[in-house]
Amino acid sequence: MQTLQKGDKKLLNAWAFYDWANSVYTLTIASSIFPIFYSALFLDRIKVVSVFGFEFKNTALITFVTAFTFLVVAITSPILSGIADYVGNKKNFMKFFCYVGGLGCIGLYFFGIESHEIYYSLLFYFMGLIGYWGSLVFYNSYLPDIAFPEQQDRISAKGFSLGYIGSVLLLIINLIMVMTAPDGEKISMMKYSFVMVGIWWIGFSQYSFKILPKGTSKGKKITKQVLFNGFNELKLVWKELQQNLKLKRYLSAFFVFSMAVQTIMLVAVYFGEEEIAWGTDEAKTTGLIGSILIIQLIAIVGAVLTSRASSKFGNIKTLIAVNAIWMCLCVYAYFMITPLQFYIAAGLVGLVMGGIQSLARSTYSKFLPETKDTTSYFSFYDVAEKIGIVIGMLIYGTIDQITGSMRNAILFLVVFFIVGIIMLFRVPKN
Repeated sequence: MQTLQKGDKKLLNAWAFYDWANSVYTLTIASSIFPIFYSALFLDRIKVVSVFGFEFKNTALITFVTAFTFLVVAITSPILSGIADYVGNKKNFMKFFCYVGGLGCIGLYFFGIESHEIYYSLLFYFMGLIGYWGSLVFYNSYLPDIAFPEQQDRISAKGFSLGYIGSVLLLIINLIMVMTAPDGEKISMMKYSFVMVGIWWIGFSQYSFKILPKGTSKGKKITKQVLFNGFNELKLVWKELQQNLKLKRYLSAFFVFSMAVQTIMLVAVYFGEEEIAWGTDEAKTTGLIGSILIIQLIAIVGAVLTSRASSKFGNIKTLIAVNAIWMCLCVYAYFMITPLQFYIAAGLVGLVMGGIQSLARSTYSKFLPETKDTTSYFSFYDVAEKIGIVIGMLIYGTIDQITGSMRNAILFLVVFFIVGIIMLFRVPKN
């Protein structure tokens, strides 16, 4: 098969299409059906689960497991990305994590919270999460390889938009399955939706894998030295950052505000399930899934509007404005009680969610120096993001566990947005 040239429309579309394939994980598993399913397991019992010799509040447990998963990703991704860059096979690593994640989603069909189920259940949850985020290390590193700087904002936004559209389509199917099922079968329909996510993710990713280049091989075999090559590359990137004030300050700001954004996105439905007065369980299920649909549909528009705003006002100014909106949302969330208030928050989250993700990624790509070692730079980016998520989730889970209220935890995230905005103002204009 002939290798497509950088900037080729078919190559760009194949890259963006992976968002269509994998975004169903973030919507169905991370954001909607699984949190509802997980909460439903505790309807007839105290919301406490015993695991690893400790008793955890149910929402705090899933928060801590998520934080642990991101810690594993943060530690292993430099090793894997270094190997991928050294032997030129980033696509194979991307495939591996895709398949691990897809199989983890399918395994969630067997999820349970009894003592004999909880450990392998959490393992499947771990596989889905590490598969999704692990594959993104290599997926993101393709961006400067396949797109010129003037194409990167648009194709990044297109990827997120495709992801939102595809994931909404599957969620609508899952919604119909769950809501039309008799009361005794709703849980089973949720389990089937997890299987569908795994099949969708693995199946549609094959087009991207077919078109994307394997990478430039250096003709080397993997040795013990290569295993630590990723960390050595991160050290080199860190040294180079000291000479690149603009990139260094931007990455520091990204580390802080991404900490809060990703935490909110990971816990939003758990917050809505526990803190909002829905009235009935059926109204809760319908309301939570409906709010997720609102977020996804508005996020398509939000990603496009953010891309246009960045073209007119600049990336940094646009990011400052978006962070300010996120900060206000945290304060608003602390006080909201009714479903209507939750829907309003969902709409505002949708407006800024896709925009801040796509713009943060493309801004980093634009600020990179001229280099062929894009995997190491994006590995550094992803490690910063993952460590930020670990810190954010641990702080959130600890506040939730100690105070017994997710409202206190969500309000604390305002601090991260304030600091992030201040740091964005310090990014040099030239």
